[in-house]
Amino acid sequence: MVRRLVGRVAVVTGGGSGIGLASVRRLAAEGAHVVVGDVDPEAGKTAADEVGGLFVQVDVTSPEQVDALFQAAVDTFGGLDVAFNNAGISPPDDDSILVTGLDAWRRVQEVNLTSVYLCCKAAIPHMQARGRGSIINTASFVARMGAATSQISYTASKGGVLAMSRELGVQFAREGIRVNALSPGPVNTPLLQELFAKDPERAARRLVHIPMGRFAEADEIAAAVAFLASDDSSFITASEFLVDGGISGAYVTPV
Repeated sequence: MVRRLVGRVAVVTGGGSGIGLASVRRLAAEGAHVVVGDVDPEAGKTAADEVGGLFVQVDVTSPEQVDALFQAAVDTFGGLDVAFNNAGISPPDDDSILVTGLDAWRRVQEVNLTSVYLCCKAAIPHMQARGRGSIINTASFVARMGAATSQISYTASKGGVLAMSRELGVQFAREGIRVNALSPGPVNTPLLQELFAKDPERAARRLVHIPMGRFAEADEIAAAVAFLASDDSSFITASEFLVDGGISGAYVTPV
């Protein structure tokens, strides 16, 4: 394992499971001090304890709790170098626009988009004090593609993450702060498993469009997170980093 992040301080939201947990493990393995933010105290503390990091329980839709999360990282480890703003939801009541209610729409927007705004707002001043930093915001390949099996608020929220990341990457580039959007394809995580267990036909419809013929593993996304966190990506900012198995580039997939 390369150790590109020795001494760096990284905050990961949604770090108790899925892509977040895999990224906590990968960032720690590369030498980072990791602060795990999660709404679930059991999963979050377990993840932090596993890597010798710090757990902070956080509702990512609360400005006060998000500020406290990043302040805890600075107070404990002396600064902030990496923010992986990854927390998100994909609830079953987020569906076609014709059936998705306003409450469901707003809840997904708050967790998936507003939380990224709050995390960036909290992280950037700490990075300005450091004179450097890497912010990685979880978007999705759905931010650039349409789907007939719609999750309308999820799709819209990820488009917002992509646009916001681009703008922040431009705004803060000359201060040494890089901001990129990470856009995974479908990932074999508990969230996806739960969604598709309820609708195997939807899973089959999606899987056939992936040229590689499988869903991503969380470790594969975590490897991309570690790259974007490290100096190996020092000239990459205001970009979308696609890790989607070729799905966004496909016209016809292999048989």
